[in-house]
Amino acid sequence: MSQNAPQTVDLLIEARWVVPVEPHDVVLEHHAVAIDHDRIVAVLPIAQARTHYAPRERVELGEHVLIPGLINTHTHNPMTLMRGLADDLPLMVWLQQHIWPVEAKVIGPEFVRDGVELAVAEMLRGGTTCANENYFFPDAIGATYRKLGFRAVVGLPVIEFPSAWAKTQDEYFERAGATHDSFRNDTLIRTAFAPHAPYTVSDESFERIRVLADQLDIPVHLHLHETAHEVEEERKKSGLRPFQRLQKLGLVNDRLIAVHMTQLTEGEVAACAEAGVSVVHCPESNLKLASGFCPAEKLRKAGVNVAIGTDGCASNNDLDMFGEMRTAALLAKAVAEDAAAFDAGFALRAATINAARAIGLEESIGSIEVGKQADLAAVRVSDLETQPLFHIVSQLVYATGRHQVSDVWIAGRRKLAARELVDMDTAGLLARTHAWRERIAAI
Repeated sequence: MSQNAPQTVDLLIEARWVVPVEPHDVVLEHHAVAIDHDRIVAVLPIAQARTHYAPRERVELGEHVLIPGLINTHTHNPMTLMRGLADDLPLMVWLQQHIWPVEAKVIGPEFVRDGVELAVAEMLRGGTTCANENYFFPDAIGATYRKLGFRAVVGLPVIEFPSAWAKTQDEYFERAGATHDSFRNDTLIRTAFAPHAPYTVSDESFERIRVLADQLDIPVHLHLHETAHEVEEERKKSGLRPFQRLQKLGLVNDRLIAVHMTQLTEGEVAACAEAGVSVVHCPESNLKLASGFCPAEKLRKAGVNVAIGTDGCASNNDLDMFGEMRTAALLAKAVAEDAAAFDAGFALRAATINAARAIGLEESIGSIEVGKQADLAAVRVSDLETQPLFHIVSQLVYATGRHQVSDVWIAGRRKLAARELVDMDTAGLLARTHAWRERIAAI
């Protein structure tokens, strides 16, 4: 073979614009991404790519922006089957009087599988390629994600009361260990401990989680300081704020993924920065449940790794990461009383590389860089609603809708093609979803 012969690769994606996220705020015009197997092998101008590479497949996206696949850093995706079930209610009423009673009657492997599949279909159509999952039956959740070729970090639930998943504290930990082991060598599925919240998890369980998370080298993903009520109840019970309690137990460290964080002191913000805590901002769920406002801009300025999540469809009510980026940016400006706060470039980072860092996958995903997994989303920006185009990243965050996502790849495999889901039985999924609706409505 000639020394100058083009290199054969599996796929060459040619886009009008590529936003790699790293380096920050860079927009590459008329660039291509070369992919072989599951990884990115080059990012270069289209003219050079056509000289250097002989792709088995070429995709031309002349009206599109190619971005890293979005990462939803906090989800309860089986709860997609409870979308709109109990709206316009405060958190504890919503949870204790509506969600938990329904879950008690329907939760099981079949509910989890169908809910996750519905969520995957929605996420793919919105450019999301990875989810940080937190729900019961993680074995079934992980198996469903793996079957569908979707990347996920699957939470290993720990809570103090019996559930359909486990009856005792020991059983929660035994099943967590078995589930972790079953995905130990999986290329798409990772695990994290997922204790529900300080108000539902004991000190003893948290101490076990701290030791095991260190041993297994996995994150700890939990709801924290979601409401003022939660903080006040813990203070009455233990004399400590929930964050202080976790500090005392040794859990405030760079493994901690703290979700919501609407009630924070200046000292707690500084402590998060010093310890390397990742905070997941879920603005739409917090707004809908009137839980409070995460001081996202204060956290950003302090150097805290801030990521974005949607929360579950029972409290959001969608998995739209484009909408979530927009809401996060707008809300942060209002809370900080600063129009420059949480700018568009940072919002995109919070949904990509920051999210990857939070779940411990920043070396593999979250940006379009050589050597990383080819998790990519193409966004068509030629629509009237996104014209004219002055600033690509601002347009993605402030004007683009998820319906403009045309194509998605995970680990180099196409999962959405011209808005059509690949290898998913949409009709069958809808039929199962309708059946669950009838069953839940009858409870």
